[in-house]
Amino acid sequence: MDRAALFDVDGTLVDSNPLHVVAWWEALRQDGHHVPSHAVHRAIGLPGGSLLEHLLGPGRDRSRDDRLSAAHDALYGTWFERLHAFDGAADLLRTLAESGHRVVLVTSAKDRELTALRRAVDADDAITATATADDVEEGKPAPDPIEHALSLVGVAPDRAVFVGDSVWDMKAARRAHVVAVGLLCGGLPRADLIEAGAAAVYDDPADLLAHLDASPFKDG
Repeated sequence: MDRAALFDVDGTLVDSNPLHVVAWWEALRQDGHHVPSHAVHRAIGLPGGSLLEHLLGPGRDRSRDDRLSAAHDALYGTWFERLHAFDGAADLLRTLAESGHRVVLVTSAKDRELTALRRAVDADDAITATATADDVEEGKPAPDPIEHALSLVGVAPDRAVFVGDSVWDMKAARRAHVVAVGLLCGGLPRADLIEAGAAAVYDDPADLLAHLDASPFKDG
């Protein structure tokens, strides 16, 4: 029976969260919003519109959302050529693919961003499919992206494991009835990930790879 290994990308496979924090912080500052960087960090992983609502509230001037997102995209885009995958990221994906897992990326990244992220990971030979926030009505923490990812490869929730670095990742997996694994390399505390639904937490892709036989993947 098919199995699926679902992965968030930003902060999970690629060391990009600090860049997103700076890009959103500066985009907001340019528009007159002074949001603490720690608050921006905790919102990373949400789709752009949801991130802005989380940080600025539902009463914000929504007509500015496209301008803010465009500013973030322009700032973040300046780092595309310098994006770097975490140690072990490519080896982890290939090991799972070789063991019979359908590897699917589940991300809020837009097409141009995703191209840069996949180039940084450099494991396209191991990736079966990609599910983005643009494919569904609601992004994480709604279960939609994960459910869509499973539909792409025809795998049931109880035959899948989702790996991410944010509370939004963990909540989305829990709502999709998929086992969630948290990684600390995105910058959030272990306790936050466990509280949000992580069944297990590892330092980074290399740590998960080193303990794969004792991880939730052992049962998948």
